[in-house]
Amino acid sequence: MRDHPHGGDTPHPDVWTGRATNRLQWALALVGAACVALGILLAVDSAWTSGSAPLVMSVVGCIAAGLLVLFGTLAFVHVDLRLDKESVEVRCGHIGLPRRRIPLSHVAGAEFEPLVTPRHWGGWGYRWRPEKGTAVVVRRGEGVVLRLWDGHTFTITVDDAEAAVVAIKARLRTGTGTGTGTETTPGAAR
Repeated sequence: MRDHPHGGDTPHPDVWTGRATNRLQWALALVGAACVALGILLAVDSAWTSGSAPLVMSVVGCIAAGLLVLFGTLAFVHVDLRLDKESVEVRCGHIGLPRRRIPLSHVAGAEFEPLVTPRHWGGWGYRWRPEKGTAVVVRRGEGVVLRLWDGHTFTITVDDAEAAVVAIKARLRTGTGTGTGTETTPGAAR
C-alpha cells in the first residue's frame, strides 16, 4: 500500500479531502455521445420510406438512450470525499450530484476496506443492497466503510482510504461528532 504516518500524536487537518477517479467511464460517455449523434443524424438526413412513426421512434430512442448513458456515466467519473469537523460529505461527478452529507454524530465507526469492486455491488454508481448497505463505487480498489448508529453502512471508494479512516476515527475519538446511538432519525443522514 502506501506509507502513512500512523502515530497517535499526528495532527489531522481541519478538512480532509480525497478522490477516486475512473477513466473508463469516459469511454462509456463517448458511446452515449455517439448514440446522440446517431439520433441527430437520423433526424437530419434520413432516407426512410416506411413512414414517419418508425423514424421518430428511432430518433427519440437513440437520443434518449445516448443522453441516459452520457449523463449516467459522467455523474460517476469521480467521487469526492470531504471530512470536516462536523460531517462526511460525498459528491459524485462534475456537478456534485448525487450528494450525501453524513453528520459525524451519526457515525459509529469507520473501517478500511482494501478491495471494493463494482462486481460485489452490482456495478458502478450509487448502489444499495439490502445485505450490504449503500455505496458509491466509481472504480475497483480501496474504500472507506462508515458504520452508522442506525445499523446501516455506507461504503465509498476513495484513494488513500486508510488516511480517511484514521482521520474519521481521530475525529470520533476527540469527541467531535461522537454519537450516543440515540439519534436514529430516519432520513437525517442524507
